[in-house]
Amino acid sequence: MNWLLPVLSATVAFIVTLAFGRVFIPIMRKKEIGQKILEIGPKWHMSKQGTPTMGGVLFIVGICASVIVSELGISVVHDTGRSPIAIMIFLFALAFGVIGFIDDYVKVAKKRNLGLTAPQKLFLQLAVSLTFVSLLRLIGVLSPDLYIPFANLTVRLPWALYTLLSVLFITGIVNAVNFTDGVDGLLSSVTLPIMVFFTVAAAVKCSEGVSIVSAASTGALIGFLVYNFNPARIFMGDTGSLFLGGLVCGVAFALNIPIIILIVGAIYIVEILSVVIQVSFFKITGGKRLFRMAPIHHHFEMGGWSEKKICGVFSGITFLLVIVSFIALFSIYTI
Repeated sequence: MNWLLPVLSATVAFIVTLAFGRVFIPIMRKKEIGQKILEIGPKWHMSKQGTPTMGGVLFIVGICASVIVSELGISVVHDTGRSPIAIMIFLFALAFGVIGFIDDYVKVAKKRNLGLTAPQKLFLQLAVSLTFVSLLRLIGVLSPDLYIPFANLTVRLPWALYTLLSVLFITGIVNAVNFTDGVDGLLSSVTLPIMVFFTVAAAVKCSEGVSIVSAASTGALIGFLVYNFNPARIFMGDTGSLFLGGLVCGVAFALNIPIIILIVGAIYIVEILSVVIQVSFFKITGGKRLFRMAPIHHHFEMGGWSEKKICGVFSGITFLLVIVSFIALFSIYTI
């Protein structure tokens, strides 16, 4: 595969995200569109009250611009019609971003931390997931064969069951990604190596469209981290975290390797499991807590870890998981 386009895609996304941030953040500050901090969270987070939110708009704009430029570049290089996969992935992630934007807007407009209700979010997420899986099947990208990494085992599922499990899987992962957003730069720094992984995976599979989106995401996240790393000048909000969740699922399903998310995105899984375990333990024991606070990054934070240390450790673990995922990836493509 020609690596020029992924490099171009990452570069354009980085520049656009960085430049747009210089305009967007002052506007958000001027309009006083800031995050309201939960009273039940770590007390020192109260100092972040009023920090501009909806920062996910920065990398969404950067990725959008990059996809457009890269798609035009493909047309010039190949002079042929292209697969709509890059645009499909972006629109799929954008749909989740819109759900997050509505949620963020309600929070800001109502001056409270809770936005859409859980049933409203769930319904919208399931609808978006079902639409995307159905479209991927329609264009022949998906197969109901699930390869289990390292087990050398392929399981063929009936399409109805595969679709149902996929929709539930996507919705679960997107919310897991959302839970990972809690301290400055955490979700951005964890998702960055994952996007690098998917860029290489797309190259291995010669999927130019997917490589464009994942490379653009890599560049955009680097640009966003300039503003989001501790101390954050802007938060991504649900606008950004739900978009990134959709993006991770979108590229994985477009490459037909959704199971790999369980390895490369294990931090996401641990984050949401910590919430499930905490709530369950609280109910079973009549009020006792297993963790100091959930999601688990707050457990470490309340144990004395700095936000920078949490980002460093969690992204370092993800880097190791990326290496393991590469081994799993090549085992998939060599069978």
